[in-house]
Amino acid sequence: MTALHYQPVAELVRLVRSRELSAREVVAAHLARIAALDARLGAFLHIDEGGALRRADEIDRELASGRDPGPLCGVPIALKDILVTRDIPTTAGSRILAGWIPPYDATVVERLRAAGAVMLGKLNMDEFAMGSSTENSAFFPCRNPWDLERVPGGSSGGSAAAVAAGLCAASLGTDTGGSIRQPASLCGVVGLKPTYGRVSRWGVIAFASSLDQVGPLARSVADAALLFEVIAGFDPRDATSIDEPAPRLSGALTAEARGLTIGRPREYDLPGVDPEVTRAVDAALALLADHGARIRDISLPNARHALPTYYLVAPAEASSNLARYDGVRFGRRPDGASTSLLEMYRRTRGAGFGPEVKRRIMLGTFALRSGYYDAYYKKAQQVRALIAEDYRRAFTEVDLIASPTSPTPAFRIGEKASDPMEMYLADVFTLSANLAGLPGISVPCGTSSEGLPIGLQLVGKPLDEATLIRAAAAHERAAGPAPHPPEPA
Repeated sequence: MTALHYQPVAELVRLVRSRELSAREVVAAHLARIAALDARLGAFLHIDEGGALRRADEIDRELASGRDPGPLCGVPIALKDILVTRDIPTTAGSRILAGWIPPYDATVVERLRAAGAVMLGKLNMDEFAMGSSTENSAFFPCRNPWDLERVPGGSSGGSAAAVAAGLCAASLGTDTGGSIRQPASLCGVVGLKPTYGRVSRWGVIAFASSLDQVGPLARSVADAALLFEVIAGFDPRDATSIDEPAPRLSGALTAEARGLTIGRPREYDLPGVDPEVTRAVDAALALLADHGARIRDISLPNARHALPTYYLVAPAEASSNLARYDGVRFGRRPDGASTSLLEMYRRTRGAGFGPEVKRRIMLGTFALRSGYYDAYYKKAQQVRALIAEDYRRAFTEVDLIASPTSPTPAFRIGEKASDPMEMYLADVFTLSANLAGLPGISVPCGTSSEGLPIGLQLVGKPLDEATLIRAAAAHERAAGPAPHPPEPA
């Protein structure tokens, strides 16, 4: 049998429901793997061992009494540390929030708990989700399980690395400009960014409110689809939530690629894309064509403007969102006393925002200043509308749009840290989907000559995650299961 830590989510549910294994055994096995591997990997910022084992025992008691805990019965899940969790520290990868223990759960966390999932802990990330490598974590960098000298991507690097290494069965991340899909590509897992508003953002520490979206990272398309079904759906506490029921995707998982038309934008033929990435994506699209999909060239004329547009819109929203860290009373200390963000700031010896967060706040504040607003922020929003219109036109001709997820495989730790523009280019293929509010998925489609994963990105029409899942699952069946990283020596 496949090692327990690499079992599909549905198989873990079957094992626990049938009582072939107890939920405690499944959770304990994952906790043991975390203890064995994570000191070198750095995927977790907080491990809730006691809480996870208590929840596993509750699930076992529910099953013994004849109750079904839900569709994620006993599945060990971990969460990006930007998702607020009741009685579990939440830091957003920043020392400003070190020690904060929230008194409530984010909506997506509530839904996972209600579905029977077990929360193992909180995962490493770039501070306040600002980065593409998880080198901007205020605590320590996360490493890629395929090569510990390389980055896992970001900002959801811990979420991707933990899934790839088998430390959890699946995870949640957030995607503001590619922060689920890009690390999924670099770590060889599946990452799904839903349509904006499809999944509640209530209880998500905000980076850029009009761009942020929660989504799953998993080792298969089926696992990602199951988590998406659990967390999606209307939430009256989120003013941006779309009043649509969560979709059912079982039919999409078994549907063929035949009949789909997939567009490949001419504007994505960019200098600087690794030739091995281009070959892997070409091969993936050829495989889909062999199974009945039609591949055609299309144009997204304003795609070249996506990067500068994003880096005006996102920092402007970040400068507004992060202004809240001004000393208001918020949360509790570990001893139970109420505390404030200012007090936490003082307890961390004046540790403030890291350099990347400062850079983006300053850029955003400048773009919003009187006299500059029309020239920068307003203009960026106008170009954003043009980018969305390009997609609308393209989707009158095609069902999906394909590209590489990342222009390169995982790069070495420190390789791009001194050049912000080089780092920002890591998201060149992903961020336009956020500007347009569209769903996107990254699926493994090969490896480089150095054995590093490469991802294929598919972007779909609004609220049409089913077609994304259909094409991604068809590719996965045709290509075979993606490999796991080598086991550490």
